[in-house]
Amino acid sequence: MVSLVGAGPGSADLITVRGLKRLREADVVVYDALIHPDLLAELRDDAERVYAGKRGYCVGSTLQETICDVLVNRARQGLRVVRLKGGDPCVFGRGGEEAAFLAERGIPFEIVPGVTTAVGACAAAKIPLTHRDIGQSVALITGHFDPDSPECTHDWSALAKMSTLVVYMGLRHLDAIVDRLIAAGLDPETPAAVIANATLPNQTVIDSPLSLIAEEARNAAIPAPAILVIGEVVGALNNPLAGSRLLEGVSA
Repeated sequence: MVSLVGAGPGSADLITVRGLKRLREADVVVYDALIHPDLLAELRDDAERVYAGKRGYCVGSTLQETICDVLVNRARQGLRVVRLKGGDPCVFGRGGEEAAFLAERGIPFEIVPGVTTAVGACAAAKIPLTHRDIGQSVALITGHFDPDSPECTHDWSALAKMSTLVVYMGLRHLDAIVDRLIAAGLDPETPAAVIANATLPNQTVIDSPLSLIAEEARNAAIPAPAILVIGEVVGALNNPLAGSRLLEGVSA
């Protein structure tokens, strides 16, 4: 059996009860680069730990084929395998690919959901992801692909009409993403925020009008990975973010 488990957006105490139970039961845990060390401390002493770090554009990232082969090989040995992934396994986490790989080879599996980064980061930054008056729709998209490349298939005109837009993995192409949205009709003055190290003590949040957010992110040296949140919800609450250019740290 393979359990595809979401570890949550960063802080170790945001994993689900079921996810933590699977970790403690596991014979083998195949884990991502951003997994909090406190979660690995929950493993049995005799459990095998397999690092499967995958960082965008970084040399040494583990190949997806290698990860899938490890899952199948360990499961065929009769071991209880946990694939521990940041956020939710199936929200830009390749959980769907891994589940399909297992299914095609007859390996039983389950998917244990996790708090995805959009939900966790916005909550930690006191941004309501939806709002009855100003945030009646929300879209989650990947910013991994260059907007000018054929791999990027986003309908920018449709996205520009969404109340709230959350872009995962978009820091590298932030300027181009902003340009595409504004060209598609999104108001340059729309509130926007970039959030890095979400839910952790070193969380960093910056906010600005959309037209300035890429420059502000560079000036603040925001580290990857980070998410971009665009919409009136960014300034909806009277909270520290609304009146500051840079907010660091979150309460426990």
